[in-house]
Amino acid sequence: MAEASVYELAVIGAGPAGLSAAVAAAERGLAVALVDAGQQSGGQYWRHPDEQHLDAFERHESTGHHHWSQYRDLRARLRRAVEGGRLVHVAGRHVWRIDRDETLLVLRTTFTSDEDATDAGEPAVRAERVVLATGAYDRQLPLPGWTTPGVMAAGGVQALLKANQVAAGRRAVVAGTGPFLLSVAAGLADAGVEVVAVCDANALSRWAATPLRAIQEPGKLLEGIGYAAAFLKHRIALRTRTIVAAVSGEGRVSRVTLAGVDARGRIQPGTERTVEADLVALGWGFTPQLELAIGVGAKTRVDVDDSLVAVADADQRASVPGVYLAGEVTGIGGAVQSCAEGELAALTAAVDAGRADDPRRRARLRRRIARGRRFAVGMHQASPVPAEWTTWLAADTTVCRCEEVDAGAVAVTVHGLGADDPRDVRVTARPGMGLCQGRVCGFALSCLVSAQTGRPAGPADLEPLAKRPLATPVKVADLAALADGKD
Repeated sequence: MAEASVYELAVIGAGPAGLSAAVAAAERGLAVALVDAGQQSGGQYWRHPDEQHLDAFERHESTGHHHWSQYRDLRARLRRAVEGGRLVHVAGRHVWRIDRDETLLVLRTTFTSDEDATDAGEPAVRAERVVLATGAYDRQLPLPGWTTPGVMAAGGVQALLKANQVAAGRRAVVAGTGPFLLSVAAGLADAGVEVVAVCDANALSRWAATPLRAIQEPGKLLEGIGYAAAFLKHRIALRTRTIVAAVSGEGRVSRVTLAGVDARGRIQPGTERTVEADLVALGWGFTPQLELAIGVGAKTRVDVDDSLVAVADADQRASVPGVYLAGEVTGIGGAVQSCAEGELAALTAAVDAGRADDPRRRARLRRRIARGRRFAVGMHQASPVPAEWTTWLAADTTVCRCEEVDAGAVAVTVHGLGADDPRDVRVTARPGMGLCQGRVCGFALSCLVSAQTGRPAGPADLEPLAKRPLATPVKVADLAALADGKD
């Protein structure tokens, strides 16, 4: 079908939240554009093998996934909406900026890769309203040796398994904090990898502090039972109050130093031990992807897990007109929570566009989201980043990989040059000024500066690190097209 010149709703992101929002809005009669960097739907959570070449994979596309039946339902509804002319799936496009053109929101897009550049569609998508469902990425903490090949983000390790059914190593240590570690370890073990240990920096007893929150999501408890069965089957050791203190190896990881820590994350002398491994998967939770939300002026706050998140009202409206928020951008809560927020955002947008309301459905979604939020708060309280993790670092430990800035340089900038907040350190010593623009090191940098100054990081510290005029790298030709009016 031909693309509409103006859509009633554009949805950015085709993960659980965006996919739910797009199909719900189309089924309510709105003309919808679903814009996503991937060539197929599912996002990071439902990342799966190329649907056109499934025969090349030995295992089924659902391998390693939870809630796969829900994804299959959403995918089928998406295809029906596309075939029915109610929805356009703009695949293989990054949105690098959102502008306002009188009453419309203009999404500036660029191709995800040169291979995608065969699409002859317009580079700008115009819509009356926008749902931001941009998801999140792995939060990483630096440690001695973390730049050694073979050290990966836990999400990256899982993405290789889901999309390519490739294991990143043969003998692995999975470390960090939170239940996501269990999922990654179980997936590796099922793929034939020897998981030497799963190291959680926190004690499982922390869940006992919020028992009512823990039972808000019975499905999560069932997932936990499944992980326990996998751990028993593969004889995986779960070590609590334990961290990866250092990584070493010539050309690739070969040795991993584990250490016990106290409740605040300080290493306990005498607990260090070394194990052999060629893969280290590190996961410290997730960081919402806020470039577009901040770019359109949405309000932000610091969540219970110390992440900066965008603020949505009870119906998923952002603080700026015509913008709705769904999924991890409002706080890390998981796929089921994201689906509910995406659907509610779509129903709210439909009401705002003059379509018939479904107050009972919206009320049920609000209750579902509130319940999921209670569980998420409990999860974050049970699995925090250790308060004194910065004590693990040596002066020469790299903090910013792009600009090769180490922890010693950050300390010198604070104490020797008088920089008293993350932004000052960034512009002075250049951490966060490289290709990733602080996506990897931004959270760690804010923690290091807080440790040096003794002042907790707030929105005023975190937002400048997440504020990027260009949400993704673009070509000069994309910018030149704006100047020439060829958007």
